[in-house]
Amino acid sequence: MYIYNITTKVDSTIHEVWVEWMNKTHIPEIMLTGCFTHFQFVRILELDDTEGPTYAVQYRAESKAAYNLYIEKFAAKLRNDVYATWGNKVISFRTLMQVVH
Repeated sequence: MYIYNITTKVDSTIHEVWVEWMNKTHIPEIMLTGCFTHFQFVRILELDDTEGPTYAVQYRAESKAAYNLYIEKFAAKLRNDVYATWGNKVISFRTLMQVVH
């Protein structure tokens, strides 16, 4: 099992609208790729939220091949959608993790 984690700092001026967009548009689009079995959307606590809150979405893939398929076929378009919609009001970084236990 693999976890594709996307951590995002969100400008406080768009925070509520962004959360709604994530729930109604972006996360469903990623799940529709069929590359992930389920996801978890969380707010990260105990960080400085002065400039806005930080969130993470963790998508679970059954195999590295499923993750690779997502990266090769879908990631660029979906990342471009984020930038086209929010510009520099969101800053994300991505990590791939393998479940050990």
